[in-house]
Amino acid sequence: MAAKAATAEKIEFLYEGTNRGGSKVKGEIFALNDALAKNELRKQGINPLKVKKKPKALFGGAQKITPSDISIFARQMATMMSAGVPLVQSFEIIAQGSDNQSMQKLIMGIKNEVEGGVGLAEALSKEPLYFDPLFINLVNAGEQSGALETMLDKLATYKEKVEALKAKVKKALFYPIAVLIVAFVVTVILLVFVVPQFEELFNSFGADLPALTRFVIDLSEFMQDWWWVIAGGIAGGVYVFFRIKKTSPKLQESWDRMALKAPVVGEIATKSAIARFARTLETMSAAGVPLVEAMESVAGATGNIIYHNASLKIRDEVSQGTQLQTSMRNTGLFPNMAIQMVSIGEEAGSLDAMLAKVADFYEAEVDNAVDALTSLLEPIIMAVLGVLVGGLIVAMYLPIFKLGAVV
Repeated sequence: MAAKAATAEKIEFLYEGTNRGGSKVKGEIFALNDALAKNELRKQGINPLKVKKKPKALFGGAQKITPSDISIFARQMATMMSAGVPLVQSFEIIAQGSDNQSMQKLIMGIKNEVEGGVGLAEALSKEPLYFDPLFINLVNAGEQSGALETMLDKLATYKEKVEALKAKVKKALFYPIAVLIVAFVVTVILLVFVVPQFEELFNSFGADLPALTRFVIDLSEFMQDWWWVIAGGIAGGVYVFFRIKKTSPKLQESWDRMALKAPVVGEIATKSAIARFARTLETMSAAGVPLVEAMESVAGATGNIIYHNASLKIRDEVSQGTQLQTSMRNTGLFPNMAIQMVSIGEEAGSLDAMLAKVADFYEAEVDNAVDALTSLLEPIIMAVLGVLVGGLIVAMYLPIFKLGAVV
């Protein structure tokens, strides 16, 4: 606890100095005060000429640590260890090379724990917000077996593949959502600012307006009078939905089940969950983690509560002596191809290799499905935008066309 308190009080300093060769160097270092910072620099063979506290950013708070940051950290650690760089020195090099101040503090905190005699897995377990049980279990397995470098390399590969898969799924959802938001904003602008100009012109005609034009004008008046209710209702509805979804397992289960059954998108969600299941189990299996213990981490990595619950059910059945491929078939969630590959792996004693092939196959399938979805949505979205915006324009010009026909 004392070590952790000291870590929390450390300050980031900028320094300039000369190394043993007389060359000028500069960089950043964490220490409790400037005197300790200078002592640490001297230990590293640097003669400090200037040490000052790093100023805080004028705008914005601390940068967030993303899963991609953790993925890069794992890859850098694997690279450093394969190059023979000592563990503590690896932390210092990686921290100084990071542009994310929050990540720097996290790495230096882990470094201080390790320097204090704590194992790497235990040090990582003190940061559960950034390092999940899978990460900690694999690091622990690497420390116990003396193959930490190999395990970090597996972890880095696993994290990179999982993040790549997440990016593909986000890509599938981002494009249509972004276009729909733009369409909504354009429609609101037309209704609130453009249509009223036409309304003034139409009032001067003193004639009955076509039904479509009248409908658009009424909609415009409604938007002008009640825009704050509509905006508040949409924002409040979205907030309440995600709040309840996060706190209500039943709603989350219903939502995830609906996502799996949705046209086109459901195929991507299903294949993504299977790919994560296979990739996580393959990584744990290759590390020598017992199957029953591994299923806990697999459940948390699937990204879908339906597959999460199925993974826990598989764990319970496997712990009672049921084969993995039989348990997977019992869930009714896994395609026959995946089950057959697992069956071959179990019989041949190469489960991790077969799971890797399953993961590779479904990751490629997600990639193809995302590309197909994008190609399918482009003409549909353009047609919807054309009808929406074109309909508003036609509604506004319809009275003018009729007036021209009369004249």
